[in-house]
Amino acid sequence: MDKILVQDFLYVYVASMNEMTPLPLWQRVGEDIIARIVSGDLKPGVMLPSETDLGAEMGVSQGTARRALAELERRGIVERRQGRGTVVATTTPDSDHFHFFRLRDAKGSEVTPVLEVETVEKRRSTAAEREAFGEDVRQVYAIDRLRSINGKRIVRESSVIPVTLFAALETRAPLPNALYAFYQQAYGIAIQRADERLRAVSADAADAAAMDVETGDPMIEVTRRAIDLSERVVEIRCSRYVTDDLAYAVTLR
Repeated sequence: MDKILVQDFLYVYVASMNEMTPLPLWQRVGEDIIARIVSGDLKPGVMLPSETDLGAEMGVSQGTARRALAELERRGIVERRQGRGTVVATTTPDSDHFHFFRLRDAKGSEVTPVLEVETVEKRRSTAAEREAFGEDVRQVYAIDRLRSINGKRIVRESSVIPVTLFAALETRAPLPNALYAFYQQAYGIAIQRADERLRAVSADAADAAAMDVETGDPMIEVTRRAIDLSERVVEIRCSRYVTDDLAYAVTLR
């Protein structure tokens, strides 16, 4: 593959397609930083070089380095700290809860779910799970959780993750309340985004047996795919909620 640098753009020659594909150099810088985070070379909380030093290290202008860091900050991959500089973002239990738990009360305030019951089971993957994780993923961990809010059991979660990425997970049970902070701290896997689908459903017999709900009552079901910094699907989660006086809140930008 031949590479030509022209006016702050990297043109990558794709031999199989016989065409020139422009790739902004700031994006190349950002992808290099992400690759170093994924490899473990840059760990959560580690300070990054200044824009000037980063530009010199990568052979780009300070402006290019600044734009790359700004995009990584927008995506939540790095954090700028006043008076200190830029560090690799760390997922904490608080930030995990804030970003990914969407139930709010009538005033729009966050509610705190309490973990009541948890089971962790290793099993063979399904065809749908292999399609999401990759055909080489033959075993997964199924994490089933029941949560309460204000004393009522109204959240039932089922998370599936590949055994290849989360080795010996069963030995760590019971797991922390905030799984995404745990994924990063214990396995170096940082969730950068979650793609979700939401639909209205009726409570089934399993819901009625586990939660404070009757069969046939209305519920919300949210199916999520959590994606890490290297663009892998690392978790599939299905959550079923009894909302009553709560709402599933999302801010669109």
